[in-house]
Amino acid sequence: MPPRQIIIDTDPGQDDAVAILLALASPDEIEVLGITCVAGNVPLDLTARNARIVCELANRTDIGVFAGCDRPLGRDLVTAEHVHGKTGLDGPDLPDPQMPLQEAHAVDFIIDTLRSAPEKSVTLCPLGPLTNIATAFEKAPDIVGRVQEIVLMGGGYFEGGNITPAAEFNIYVDPQAADIVFRSGVPLVVMPLDVTHKALVTKPRNDAFRALNSKVGVAVAQMTDFFERFDKEKYGSEGAPLHDPCVTAYLLNPDLFTGRHINVEIETRSDLTLGMTVADWWRVTDRAPNALFMGDIDADGFFDLLTERLGRL
Repeated sequence: MPPRQIIIDTDPGQDDAVAILLALASPDEIEVLGITCVAGNVPLDLTARNARIVCELANRTDIGVFAGCDRPLGRDLVTAEHVHGKTGLDGPDLPDPQMPLQEAHAVDFIIDTLRSAPEKSVTLCPLGPLTNIATAFEKAPDIVGRVQEIVLMGGGYFEGGNITPAAEFNIYVDPQAADIVFRSGVPLVVMPLDVTHKALVTKPRNDAFRALNSKVGVAVAQMTDFFERFDKEKYGSEGAPLHDPCVTAYLLNPDLFTGRHINVEIETRSDLTLGMTVADWWRVTDRAPNALFMGDIDADGFFDLLTERLGRL
């Protein structure tokens, strides 16, 4: 089969970086049409910088990187330097990127790509707030029906939130955008905290990255060394959850994940639960299912896949 064509929409972030690397290490299965950047973990200028650093780390300067929306729809930007460091990619000492940022706006790239590609041949893979995707859908409603699938990291159910008691960061940053995407009718696959908090980089798993003895392996180990300090302190966990690579891993091996096709709605008005993904896991309402909401992961299989693929770079 030809590789699956995707657009990665991202706000790197150490875990975003690993998700991008996993995709770039898998050209037989995944063709990255472009990387679109959004404000989220850090402001837009840094997310666009970090995405190019990651492409250069993987020796894939052929990938176009596009800057997109620098703020959410209708609210102030919330960032996460307390997790990812002041650059968003703290940990490894990586050089400033030399590859240029593309001139086109990320939203226009998404629109133009979906219009020019065969219908339902492009998958969107958002790893951050959904501002770029929602803006594209609002600006060009004709593209909505052309999307094959959206596979995204965001939300949580049993795990609750990680930026507020109720909300996961990506959804909380721009709940209005998330609401647009979840109501769009595009087939959705969601990797919530319930899954990603089971994908922990324990010491043996991080040692395996470092043992690749490559520039990529060492850089990923250094990223997770930095990233895990926050989660260990907050959750008392064994290591950092690799949230965003779950999206890429699903494209490569969906059997690593199990979930349910359920209704998921986004809270956009409550001060108490703003950004909550109200997931009808037990199907107690008559609301129509709109998302395959994942609940579990084969963590060992996930890290075996990730380590093997990073070893190819």
